[in-house]
Amino acid sequence: MCGICGFYSKAYKTFNNTILKMNLAISHRGPDSSGVWQDREKGIFIGHQRLSILDLSIAGNQPMISNSGRFVLTFNGEIYNHLEIRKELQNLNFNIKWKSNTDTETLLEALELWGIEKTLKKVVGMFAFGIWDKKNHHLTLARDRVGEKPLYFGWQGKGENKVFIFGSELKALKLHPEFDGKINRNAVALQMRLNSIPDPYSIYTDIYKLLPGHYIKLNENDLKNGLLPKPKKYWSIMETAVNGINNQHEISKEDIERDLENNLKLSVKQQMLSDVPIGAFLSGGIDSSTIVALMQSQSNRSVKTFTIGFGENDHNEARHAKKIANYLGTDHTEFYVSPKKAMQIIPKLPIIYDEPFSDSSQIPTFFVSELASKNVKVALSGDGADELLCGYGRYISADSGSKKFDLIPTSLRNILAYSMKSIGSDSWNKIFNLLPINNNLNNYGHKIHKGANALEAKTFSELYYILCSDWQNPSEVVINSKESLNYLNELEKKFSKINNQQKMMILDTMNYLPNDILVKVDRAAMNSSLETRVPFLNHKLIEYIWKIPHGLKFQNGEGKLILKKILSNYIPKKLMERPKKGFSIPLDSWLRGPLKDWAENLLSEKRLSQEGYFNVELVRRKWSEHINNEYNWQNDLWNVLMFQAWIDVNN
Repeated sequence: MCGICGFYSKAYKTFNNTILKMNLAISHRGPDSSGVWQDREKGIFIGHQRLSILDLSIAGNQPMISNSGRFVLTFNGEIYNHLEIRKELQNLNFNIKWKSNTDTETLLEALELWGIEKTLKKVVGMFAFGIWDKKNHHLTLARDRVGEKPLYFGWQGKGENKVFIFGSELKALKLHPEFDGKINRNAVALQMRLNSIPDPYSIYTDIYKLLPGHYIKLNENDLKNGLLPKPKKYWSIMETAVNGINNQHEISKEDIERDLENNLKLSVKQQMLSDVPIGAFLSGGIDSSTIVALMQSQSNRSVKTFTIGFGENDHNEARHAKKIANYLGTDHTEFYVSPKKAMQIIPKLPIIYDEPFSDSSQIPTFFVSELASKNVKVALSGDGADELLCGYGRYISADSGSKKFDLIPTSLRNILAYSMKSIGSDSWNKIFNLLPINNNLNNYGHKIHKGANALEAKTFSELYYILCSDWQNPSEVVINSKESLNYLNELEKKFSKINNQQKMMILDTMNYLPNDILVKVDRAAMNSSLETRVPFLNHKLIEYIWKIPHGLKFQNGEGKLILKKILSNYIPKKLMERPKKGFSIPLDSWLRGPLKDWAENLLSEKRLSQEGYFNVELVRRKWSEHINNEYNWQNDLWNVLMFQAWIDVNN
């Protein structure tokens, strides 16, 4: 796990020491060593910050030059099957004189001997890298299949000073003298809807994120003329999912359960390979508990586990995590976050996340990463299971909604939706708290309002947008903006046989997972120089899971059935049976209390008017309704607040 950066420019003399400054900006991603390589005559400059995980010696430092001297690599990530690849290269009688035991060197030699396409299809891992071909003067950038590791790139500057820049974080790119930094208002609109800015876009015009499962190759002509070739795809979650649905496993339920458990154990075992201390995040939920259980079953010592808690009972998962940890016998550490402690980190969030990012679970993710980093250098997480095994609440809504909505006339649905929204979300919460019921819901009011919006949906596209969105009409709140989303059109056009739940799972794996969940974890962890690994996202495991019949994942309003069955082999069912809460904070009450003054300053009418990004009247109305307990607008407001806080440190 590391940080990478670089640039190509014909005006190299103008940019003395620039690569050193870019590298230093991402030193938190790799504090163990720093290196640069350059060919000033050709105008190529490459930087690397190393977080040493495998082979801690200087032989693993980067940028790394291949045995032949032809290729130069800067690499961020882990190749979990690198020993198998190294053995395969040796069996092919390639006379490689290995200098280290690192996966970096294995990847580099494979790229030289097999080329980009064959190597990318063989490696199992998470990565983003740049490789320079000194012979043909080509620069190739590549990103892992699901998008665990980030990679930004683009052309900046004009004329002779035009420069191609790339890096793990925008911090590095912004330190190049030719970086423009023009804000992309369309990207802001996307953030209002999705909490994050989805690839291939970034907050800046002409700066892009490389799509997961893609690589881009710039030849000598591209570099000389400032051209940007179209990225090439080597793996696709959409194609993987459809292939799996069309080729379901034809074996017994028991055999599928056994095979999935074995595949999960193998993925966990591969990702436990490390020359430094390793641990895991444990929330007490199904996903992280499964990962920890499989780790502990394959370890001869107590696995180190970490969790974050809150004083507010509705948002506190720490006590559940502690029960799981005690049962499994892990070496468990927990930390309770107060509003005061959270307030101390909030001003740092725009710096940590580089561009506006507003999934409020970024706060506990920061704290659990900081906590873990004091004890280990690598932590495994349970991310990805919800998308692959049908775990989100909106999948349940899609299942029940698609069956019931068609039975209700549109006019009646609109009336019902209006009636549901006429009662404030906090009032709904109070009503449900008075009822003698016990179910798996929390934050009733917010869910009822979300359901009311869903009632108004006319198509699957509208339903999905409603269920996964905060601001329902972002272009109304962001001045002079227009959204750019086309995933749904492509999916609906090609794959009519897929049910609505499966469509949502695919779309979430393409968008929500890489652009929200994985960004949240990567930036928070790397800010503390902690490597995170995600066993559920081994692409071979993903390919297996999509061949599992959907009925083994979801049935009778319950998701992740097969995963729960596997987990029941390791912990009692009574420890698993509790409401799904997610990694959340009590944001609604904090905004009315300890965060109120901070938020009011960022949302003041004068400031919003002067900056000119948002519809002042709309934002102020939601802020007023929220602090007066009329509606719970926590998510809508957090999107605006995180942009405002970002502007504070990026103007």
